[in-house]
Amino acid sequence: MTEIVNKVKQSKLETVDLEKLAAGIEVHELDIKDFLFQELILKEKEYREKLEQHNWSQYDGMHLAVYCSTDAILPKWAFMLVVQYAYDHAEDVLFGNGEEVMDELLTKKLSEVDWKQYQDKFVLLKGCSKMDISSDVYMEATKKLLPHVKKLMYGEACSNGPIYRQKRS
Repeated sequence: MTEIVNKVKQSKLETVDLEKLAAGIEVHELDIKDFLFQELILKEKEYREKLEQHNWSQYDGMHLAVYCSTDAILPKWAFMLVVQYAYDHAEDVLFGNGEEVMDELLTKKLSEVDWKQYQDKFVLLKGCSKMDISSDVYMEATKKLLPHVKKLMYGEACSNGPIYRQKRS
C-alpha cells in the first residue's frame, strides 16, 4: 500500500491567516438614526433623553461601531455624546459601520504582530475564510510582510497566486 504524503505540511510554506487576528473581537453597530426625530432631525433635548435611557450595558466588553445610516446632518458633538455614555461599557467606541470598524481593529492588530518572524520565508496570506476580510486589510498585511519575506503568495496552499518574490542578489 502506498503511503499518502502531505506535501503541504512538508513544505517551507508559512501561512498567515488574517481571520485568526479577528478571534475574540466582537463589534456591535449603533445607528444614531434611532435616536433622531423621524430618523433625520437632531432635537437636542430629545436626543440626550434617548441616549440617557438607552441600555448601554448591552455593549459591555464589545467594540461599538457608531454611525448614521440616514442623510441626517449631525454635529460632531452628537457622536461625542455617544462616547460619553458608552465609555464605561464598551471595549472601545469607534466611528463607522461594523465592517469599517472591524477593518480598523484588524489593521491595529497587524501593527502588534512581530513580522520579523517571517524573515526570508515563503509566506502564504490565506485567502479563504468564513469572515469577509477587506482588501484594505490584505494590503496592510502585504506592506508589513514585504520587507521580510523571500516569497509572498495569496490563496490556499494547494492553489495560490504569487504576489512577490525577493530578487536574487
